[in-house]
Amino acid sequence: MAVRRATEGVGRVLLEEVQRWGGMKQTGVGLRHMMEFGSHPTERKLMQSAQFLHKELPIRIARRVVELDDLPFGLSDKHAVLKVRDWYLDSFRDLRSFPDIRDASDELAFTDMIGMIMVRHKDVVPTMALGVQQLKKDLRPKAASSDLEEIQNFLDRFYLSRIGIRMLIGQHVALHDSDAEPGCVGQINSKMSPIHVAQIASEDARAVCMRAYGDAPDVNIYGDPNFTFPYVASHLHLMMFELVKNSLRAVQERYVNSDRDAPPVRIIVADGEEDVTIKISDEGGGIPRSGLSKLFTYLYSTAEAPQYEYHNKVNNGVTMAGYGYGLPISRLYARYFGGDLQIISMEGYGTDAYLHLSRPGDSQEPLP
Repeated sequence: MAVRRATEGVGRVLLEEVQRWGGMKQTGVGLRHMMEFGSHPTERKLMQSAQFLHKELPIRIARRVVELDDLPFGLSDKHAVLKVRDWYLDSFRDLRSFPDIRDASDELAFTDMIGMIMVRHKDVVPTMALGVQQLKKDLRPKAASSDLEEIQNFLDRFYLSRIGIRMLIGQHVALHDSDAEPGCVGQINSKMSPIHVAQIASEDARAVCMRAYGDAPDVNIYGDPNFTFPYVASHLHLMMFELVKNSLRAVQERYVNSDRDAPPVRIIVADGEEDVTIKISDEGGGIPRSGLSKLFTYLYSTAEAPQYEYHNKVNNGVTMAGYGYGLPISRLYARYFGGDLQIISMEGYGTDAYLHLSRPGDSQEPLP
């Protein structure tokens, strides 16, 4: 485990502490609890939140360090993965060296420190992607899917944990924001309009498509513009941007040399009792049935060249093309609050993506 691969300059005492904390039990938090707790962020509540994070964050981070040190196929030894491991070790060290939080001054200092942790970890997704890309080059051409399942499961756990860590830190930091929009409780918009988020995400995705191809299909959005529900707008934007971007790319590439006008991408928002469901439909030619099982793996992409885009609208994520991470990470964001993402395709015609967002908000974090 972690002690096995101690890199130069990392003390045995620190690694043993990582092992100890990595074996502790995590505590999940639900969307509804975050809203109720943060609705009136008094000094006492901010102290309680900081004290919880002071204990919880080292556990979650330590678990990731332990896993990063024991990956198959030599993935742990890739330079990019070692860099990510060092970021997590640095953050664990910072959290464990921070003294107990006893007053408002301690709480503010702690808030500044965890804000710096978010900055330190902002490039984790593309950096891990580079490590996995390097591994793909080293693996034999037809590595058995069962051989890669362990890496797939690790990456699901790793990125789901990252979503949770950034949600907890971002929520605490945002509770200090005196300029928050009306109806926002930290990062959670209690009256989020999915139509509005879909419009912004579509505009951003069309801008990317315009830059890449010089043109972009239209996006038509259907649903009640007055409908709102509690959700994290940045999470929905990330998922919508990725799905619409994929659809735009498929349609644009299919019709680039056609005499026909490219058909629009259609977004439908449905308000159900259990879920809010958003369907993104395109006529981009669809995906062969043999390819559907690969869509949510991290070792597959339909894009030719690896590239990634940072989006200022998405405050805690990277949306990428070429690494094959957009869809699996979008599904993790959906599942984080009890939803899901499904892809149904008709080869020769187009693809429908169904994004299910859990309505009640009572689900606890799925803790990897």
